[in-house]
Amino acid sequence: MLLSSKYLIFPLVIAALILGGLSSSDAANDVWYLELNKSSLNPPGYIFGIVWPILYLLMAISAYRTFPVSTNVFYLQLFFNAIWSWLFFAFQLPLIALLCIWLLIFLNFKVNIDMYKYDKLAGYLYTPYIIWLLFASYLNLFIVLNN
Repeated sequence: MLLSSKYLIFPLVIAALILGGLSSSDAANDVWYLELNKSSLNPPGYIFGIVWPILYLLMAISAYRTFPVSTNVFYLQLFFNAIWSWLFFAFQLPLIALLCIWLLIFLNFKVNIDMYKYDKLAGYLYTPYIIWLLFASYLNLFIVLNN
């Protein structure tokens, strides 16, 4: 199988980071996004540019350490992670993006449990990603409910 090598994890994670970033890189200047009612907890745009690469690195390390235990669901969540930005920013579909992030949370709880059972350190390293997804879900839900 094409994705059966653990050495593909880092390039695929980098590709997902870049793909997601392409849709949101100019979001801070987009009129649609600027005019949305956002939560008072919404961080400044540059925070996302700091947090996401760190989370992607932790994800990749965790997936590498637990290969092949979490591979299939990990790649699936990586795909949905990359398309969330496109759904939200490029296509301006916050409700569909919210459903996507809820699916992401579900998939990532599964990934995290599998990782933790196999390698506790990998499970711990993956946990900040889930916490961030929960926070991002709140921000997305706020926008859906208040716009």
